[in-house]
Amino acid sequence: MAKQAKALTVRQVQALSIPGFYADGGGLYVQVTKSGSKSWIYRFQLNGRRRDMGLGSCSVYSLAEARAKAQNARRLVAEGQDPIDARQTVAAVEAAPPKMVLTFQAVAEAYVEAKTPQWNKRTVTHWEASLRLHVYPSFGTVPITEVGTAHVLEALKPIWTTKTVTAQKVRQRIEMILDAAKVAGSREGENPARWRGHLSHMLAAPNRITTVKHFAAVPHADMPAFWVRLKTQGGMGALALQLAILTATRTAEVLGAVWSEIDLDAGTWTIPAERRKGIKNQKLELRVPLSEPAVTLLRKLKAVQLNQFVFPGQRPNKPLSNMTMEAVLRRMDVAATPHGTARATFRTWAEEQTSFATGVMEAALDHAPRDAVIAAYQRGDLFEKRRQLMNTWSAFVERAR
Repeated sequence: MAKQAKALTVRQVQALSIPGFYADGGGLYVQVTKSGSKSWIYRFQLNGRRRDMGLGSCSVYSLAEARAKAQNARRLVAEGQDPIDARQTVAAVEAAPPKMVLTFQAVAEAYVEAKTPQWNKRTVTHWEASLRLHVYPSFGTVPITEVGTAHVLEALKPIWTTKTVTAQKVRQRIEMILDAAKVAGSREGENPARWRGHLSHMLAAPNRITTVKHFAAVPHADMPAFWVRLKTQGGMGALALQLAILTATRTAEVLGAVWSEIDLDAGTWTIPAERRKGIKNQKLELRVPLSEPAVTLLRKLKAVQLNQFVFPGQRPNKPLSNMTMEAVLRRMDVAATPHGTARATFRTWAEEQTSFATGVMEAALDHAPRDAVIAAYQRGDLFEKRRQLMNTWSAFVERAR
């Protein structure tokens, strides 16, 4: 029977000075070098091979700590594992850079990017803005795997009763992003943004709290007097609002207009499909008839053209901000919105003061026919009738002049 080494004492370890190996038992040794330094060594044999494993300096680790380290190493040897290899594996894992955490914002941005080719610019802008304003501040940095119901509610509750329509769209967008993440294998489990049978139990039904707010508009009888005041306002925002009124187009379409869309000689403005609201067919562009006052306004702008945009903004190669027209109305102390002033006022005037067909009025506003049968058979754009309508409208607007 092999003789068991007599265990060392703390005092003996401190007194060792002659170079060599001194056994404590169980494979634990103190190694003293020629320089006088002392360290702990665990000596073991595995698969017929003897190895020495360093356990640290005697000045750093006490005898009790060295024995504990040796005991852990002995357990690994008993299980058939090499304690030196195991330690190297742990060190490599700890030294490796952490895996990139896939956040909700990263997934959402990738989702929008993937969908951009099939969406028009307006849709992309609305998605990006709603997520940036209402979602990212709440849980944009949360790992996609950890997004739960509490996160979704945190984003929705502040706007659920005050901006209900927007809140509904935000919820739907969150749900779609999380569904896409599940399909991609980035998360598992139920979708915390699901409405039916889930959020429906925690939020008020939208149709019980939603009140549709129409865009405030200038009364059509006041438009001629308003137009006189508007013509005295300086700045590009006032000019953009003038064009919006004369064409009854959407403010986003006006601000995004580029000169390549304008044919002044033909009196036509052609808006490409990707800039129209809710148009899925990328071939359906919109021809907007330009009345004489509209052409006159555009010729003045053309004379001072700075870049591709009809209404250039402050930043290089960017259009005018969407706040500029609102600023004009605030400056004039008019309680209306650019959208309402340009479109709602026109629609009310056309209905009450003209005999044009409803279809012509709706076509002038770029509204699709509500009747499916009419939509199926109405293939033309009623352009010449719309030109007559817009000429009549422009004459009314400038009547006071």
